[in-house]
Amino acid sequence: MTERVVITGIGPVTPIGIGVETFWESLREGRSGVRRVPSLVDAGLKVQIAADIPEFEPNDFMDAKAARRMARFSQLAVAASQLAVADAGLELEDWDPERVATVVNTGGGGVTTIADQSAVLNDRGPGRVSALFVPMMAGNMASCQVSIQLGLRGPTITSLAACASSVYAFIDGRQLLLGGEAELALAGGTESNVSPLGIAGLANMHALSRRNDEPTRASRPFDRDRDGFVFGEGAVVCILETLEAARARGARIYAEVLGGGRTADAFHITAPDPQGEGAARAMRAALRNSQLEPEAIDYICAHGTGTALNDAIETRAIHDVFGEHAKRLAVSSPKSMTGHLMGAAGALSAAAAALALYHGVLPPTINHEHSDPECDLDYVPQRSRPAELRAALVNGFGFGGQNGVVALARLSE
Repeated sequence: MTERVVITGIGPVTPIGIGVETFWESLREGRSGVRRVPSLVDAGLKVQIAADIPEFEPNDFMDAKAARRMARFSQLAVAASQLAVADAGLELEDWDPERVATVVNTGGGGVTTIADQSAVLNDRGPGRVSALFVPMMAGNMASCQVSIQLGLRGPTITSLAACASSVYAFIDGRQLLLGGEAELALAGGTESNVSPLGIAGLANMHALSRRNDEPTRASRPFDRDRDGFVFGEGAVVCILETLEAARARGARIYAEVLGGGRTADAFHITAPDPQGEGAARAMRAALRNSQLEPEAIDYICAHGTGTALNDAIETRAIHDVFGEHAKRLAVSSPKSMTGHLMGAAGALSAAAAALALYHGVLPPTINHEHSDPECDLDYVPQRSRPAELRAALVNGFGFGGQNGVVALARLSE
């Protein structure tokens, strides 16, 4: 019998909640985590809004010395991992640490650390640049710090695939379990680049919403009046284990990870293929790898950024893959509430989809007020709703044309 992989723990550190209960309540109630950020206002930027986490305290999850030796994206990852372990009811000392894998991906790594230390170099000279600058900002350090802080000595992997990064984590985590390299995997993503440098670059790309005066209404995936995405920070890590192991220890099971697909657009460094061909191939690959027919999918947790190109092209790709069934699908975007967490976005969407399957409730796309002829699906506008759900796709499409899709299902015998 082929082994099966399930999600037994969810650890969110997000703009709409820290911990799975708060996160799910906010998703269900349609709460926005977008605000006007003081540092962006003080810098006089054209875009002054983001979805950050001002209440996050690293010392709640690690000692002060360890926190000082990490960039914020690594701090968030360690916190999310600890929350996931606790949510899964795991006692890590009961597991062989050499058989526990860590797959925590990111998009930008320590961009804020680069910005901070560049300022130190310019203002105070080279002698004051932190000796830990390079290991703090390196993209692999989130996985490594999780491994160090939790004492995990199995495979420790980082993939940088822009906004598809943490979808990749679920595919890789599942493969590590099925391939026998690990018995347990921490899979997810982290990002923390809400800074004047990061925001200015994206704003100059004309990728961001400029609704500074109404932050909570700024992220509007699939809405006619969308004007760009809202940048966010956060980390989400999930516990993956085999169904056999989960049942043996009486674990709560949120969802089964059936499989995934990855493709490349080979088109442009920022724009998606205009026909959505790469995204469609990724969805088809995920269905094929999961041995699912398109009609088995009830819900798509969309990439849904709120940019004019992404939302129309993703809708086009869904029509291409699902045909007439597309009209029967529910499609929603948590980014309407959390902003776009870039390298952590896929893990957040996977957590949202797993919770939707577990609770039988579709999270909404808030701020969806006006229909767009190019976006003509059921986007679960404004309010969550109960639903009988069997299986879901989680979409993640990144700069450079990297696409990742993972299929989850409500556990069946």
